[in-house]
Amino acid sequence: MASSSDRRTSASLFVTCIIDQLSPEVGESTVRVLRRLGVDLDFPMAQTCCGQPAFNSGHWSEAKPLARKFLDTFKGDKYIVIPSGSCASMVRIFYGELFHDEPETAARAAKLAPKVFELSEFLVDVLGAPATIGELASAAKREHLSVTYHETCHLRRELGAMTQSRALLNALPNVTLTEMKQSEVCCGFGGTFAVKYSDISGAMLNDKVNYIKDAGARAVVACDSSCLMHIGGGLDKQRVPVRPLHLAQVLDQAMS
Repeated sequence: MASSSDRRTSASLFVTCIIDQLSPEVGESTVRVLRRLGVDLDFPMAQTCCGQPAFNSGHWSEAKPLARKFLDTFKGDKYIVIPSGSCASMVRIFYGELFHDEPETAARAAKLAPKVFELSEFLVDVLGAPATIGELASAAKREHLSVTYHETCHLRRELGAMTQSRALLNALPNVTLTEMKQSEVCCGFGGTFAVKYSDISGAMLNDKVNYIKDAGARAVVACDSSCLMHIGGGLDKQRVPVRPLHLAQVLDQAMS
């Protein structure tokens, strides 16, 4: 484990399509948080989609060129930080499945996989940062914020990251975390699932919005902008005054 004060810790940021196109503020917050913690961060300009949408839709021949591009772009010894559980899962876990018939490429993916971390994993498991983040937040003395937390599916079920985000939120003296019921249950987005099965997706979203309302918090926090986009739409449609926030945004605001 690297020290959170070790300025020699180097990482590359993979920003994801959703963040790049729809939520650039999440990427900006991610950069600020990592740099405050002394990470030597770079952003490879050649990066594109990791291939997850095509892979999940069964279009593996379209996903493979994108995945190969990722492997080419992020080769090296640096950590790769991804502010998304689903994209991190795609690279770390599903590239092996995607390239099951290409042993050489599968071997490249397997070599890269241990360097890939979702943001909360990187902050806790690599940097050991909760204590440092708490100190920075204490010094900042920001306005108090009450939040509830939605566990995104890939983060929990594929990466097994069930404690890191909560540890970070609980380290913030100006943030109170109130758990919602069934925080681990899918919000109904699931990429193209929300389009193909809109009625089911809508019903799942309605349940999630009700649990968020019952929690009584001012914001709902998650680690995937895609889920937050879906949940935010449901909150807005029902005129529920709860803000959808990525974990990176909460950490950024608390520390600034």
